[in-house]
Amino acid sequence: MALPQLIPSPSSSSLPHKPTFNPNPIPSPLNPNPNFLSPHLRRRRQRPGSLRCSASSFSERHPTNQPKSDDVVELPIFPLPLVLFPGAILPLQIFEFRYRIMMHSLLQTDLRFGVIYNDAVSGTADVGCVGEVVKHERLVDDRFFLICKGQERFRVTDLVRTKPYLVAEVQWLEDRPSNDGEEDLEALASEVESYMKDVIRLSNRLGGKPEKDVQDLRRNLFPTPFSFFVGSTFEGAPREQQALLELEDTAARLKREKDTLRNTLNYLTAASAVKDVFPSA
Repeated sequence: MALPQLIPSPSSSSLPHKPTFNPNPIPSPLNPNPNFLSPHLRRRRQRPGSLRCSASSFSERHPTNQPKSDDVVELPIFPLPLVLFPGAILPLQIFEFRYRIMMHSLLQTDLRFGVIYNDAVSGTADVGCVGEVVKHERLVDDRFFLICKGQERFRVTDLVRTKPYLVAEVQWLEDRPSNDGEEDLEALASEVESYMKDVIRLSNRLGGKPEKDVQDLRRNLFPTPFSFFVGSTFEGAPREQQALLELEDTAARLKREKDTLRNTLNYLTAASAVKDVFPSA
């Protein structure tokens, strides 16, 4: 289930900070160029050491046993034109040689790699999400079909190597307590859920789909994983999704999602009124 075209608020439509990685030239999303990193990262000292993500594919369980935020580890990196959220499910087909090599290595280790957003406008972000392979199928031509589940978020801190595929040092990210200790996260999450239900109902009406009650969207998720679930439904707005992924405050993420959903609802309400007046339009 993906939400209709979203209308982010003007003040929140851009990324919180400029991406660290700047591809030049921009590689093909499914054929990333290992030499695309900005020169200052390439000079750093090396240390030893159907692509869609939708609401229907979101895990109902909250990730547990997350590593501490001050842990630094090495992680293979896979730039893609999408944003993976913790708990979401991502299907992938691996066919390029360098990433087939990566898969052979992962199958002998812990089956985890970093998914990081890349596009021709923004470059490549420095915050991504770990994808853990939960199912895989190896074909006779050595291609792989994968089902991955989003796990921890991370920030790239250093580049270890670029060949045959990217490997970076990363630091784990986790949400911090809000600056406003009185923030009621449960109330915010309930507001966001209410807006989502209204957007879905109105979108179905405009699309000529049968009217039906929208079921419980939270599915007993706590506010933080629910905020990631909401972000995963914002298909078609990857830069907004990336901005949500990078936030380290659950309240701030829910507020931003509420603003986006409210703007979208206002747009759909106006479109519905026009349709009522001009049915043939």
